[in-house]
Amino acid sequence: DKTVSLRKDLSEMHEWITQAEEEYLERDFEYKTPDELQKAVEELKRAKEEATQKEVKVKLITDSVNSFIAKAPPAAHEALKKELDVLITSYQRLCSRLNGKCKTLEEVWACWRELLSYLDAENKWLNEIELKLKATENIQGGAEEISESLDSLERLMRHPEDNRNQIRELAQTLTDGGILDELINEKLEKFNTRWEELQQQAVRRQKSLEQSIQSAQETDKTLRLIQESLAVIDKQLTAYIADRVDAAQVPQEAQ
Repeated sequence: DKTVSLRKDLSEMHEWITQAEEEYLERDFEYKTPDELQKAVEELKRAKEEATQKEVKVKLITDSVNSFIAKAPPAAHEALKKELDVLITSYQRLCSRLNGKCKTLEEVWACWRELLSYLDAENKWLNEIELKLKATENIQGGAEEISESLDSLERLMRHPEDNRNQIRELAQTLTDGGILDELINEKLEKFNTRWEELQQQAVRRQKSLEQSIQSAQETDKTLRLIQESLAVIDKQLTAYIADRVDAAQVPQEAQ
């Protein structure tokens, strides 16, 4: 009987839709690790592709039902047409929901990758600060050399806040949705602690270098004054020698 065969096709398609909804849309998902999130994205992509492929079957069922209705007596029309309408509506709703959830999860995954990218960039900058702090730990030299090291450190510290703001916003977006919240909080706590510590060390090093510059400038000034004084004395003594002045005649200079 053609009606039985059509109802069987409609029933099988309904079952597949119900199963897909339960499997991919009705379950409560928790994403605690990146692997779980990535796996969910891949599963939803496959489900979306499978649903798209079912469009051919839905069209075949639709054509078969419409063809049967065109030839069958009016009494058989209403029930079959109603079942077909329900099937088409359910199928379209499933496709729409799968597409929406897949797009959302892909955006979440992209958000997570972007967060990692910003964290990596900021940690590389923090690595540079660490190296710079080590290089200026026991710096030797005059005021000019120390000043160059201070300028270099200050240039490195003039780092825009944009990346850190992005990290904060991306993390907030993910954790608000309960996505990878424990992992993200752990990463953020580690990053923020390191950031604060290195910032404080850098501020202390800047002050230390400024004091070193001041001390070096004072030392340079003292040495210059001594050199100037020695030059005057040398010139005076040279003149005494040229004039054959005896040391006994100039006791202060002799001392």
